[in-house]
Amino acid sequence: MKRRKVIGSIIIGIVFLIGCSFKNQNLKIIENVVWERDNKYSCFFDGVRHDFIVELPDNVRGAPLVVMLHGYGETAESFRKAVCFEEKANPLGYAVVYVTGAANPNDSTSSIGWNSGLGEEGNNDVEFLVALTEYLQKEYSLDKKRIFAVGFSNGAFMTHRLAMEAEDTFSACVSVAGMMPESIWDKRKALNEVSFFQITGERDNVVPKNIDGSAKYSNAPAIEDVIEYWAKSNGLEFEKLYGIGTEAVLSKYGSRNNKKQVWHLLIKEGYHSWPREEFNGIDANTIILEFLETQE
Repeated sequence: MKRRKVIGSIIIGIVFLIGCSFKNQNLKIIENVVWERDNKYSCFFDGVRHDFIVELPDNVRGAPLVVMLHGYGETAESFRKAVCFEEKANPLGYAVVYVTGAANPNDSTSSIGWNSGLGEEGNNDVEFLVALTEYLQKEYSLDKKRIFAVGFSNGAFMTHRLAMEAEDTFSACVSVAGMMPESIWDKRKALNEVSFFQITGERDNVVPKNIDGSAKYSNAPAIEDVIEYWAKSNGLEFEKLYGIGTEAVLSKYGSRNNKKQVWHLLIKEGYHSWPREEFNGIDANTIILEFLETQE
């Protein structure tokens, strides 16, 4: 994999080592951003350490940003190695940042993850991710109107929360094998302005579905109901079904008067995994970028 070193990273690292910080509009602070090596950094937010990996396109000024959120127990590094999203995103002009979550401070047995709303308490991850995107936007002169979040599993749960609570920052979110936690569903808003793309495996036993009856046994809403909600709250209507890959079905919702999009890809025989060409006839990275390209 071709790695891009962040421009001026050595200088930036020296500056950050003496304690540079950045404040977002809510006065939350990204502190002690330290260049570790190559394109890898560490920082603190609310006293919690996070790592992140920045992958930049050749022309970074005005580039859209994709924030990549790993699954439970993973890290920015393991997620980058698993999906290699930047290999297709960077040539199209996207900046990509992989971010490491943190363990729940109220649960000594928990592993690294995201506070998606499954529990009553946890890290301030919505505020952290908003602050991080603002920091990166300022540091690299990125397009503040095109900031996207893509997550897998627990990271995908988090994208539902970001779409609900941080739509002023994230204009589109992508959930791969994710559900909307009950607490987020319960406080859903009537209106939204965020595009959403859900990728669901038909045999995913984590995501509750009406199609297989699993939603009856879950406190979280059926993913079909979630998709209808995202479409309706954005003022969108069902447009068309597309057959793609190995018997997968892509549903699209849109409007002539609205640039927002809601997509749902249901993968036959798909499990709780990141779709790949060799297994599903679908390359998740390619179709996610197709979706993001509608957000120009």
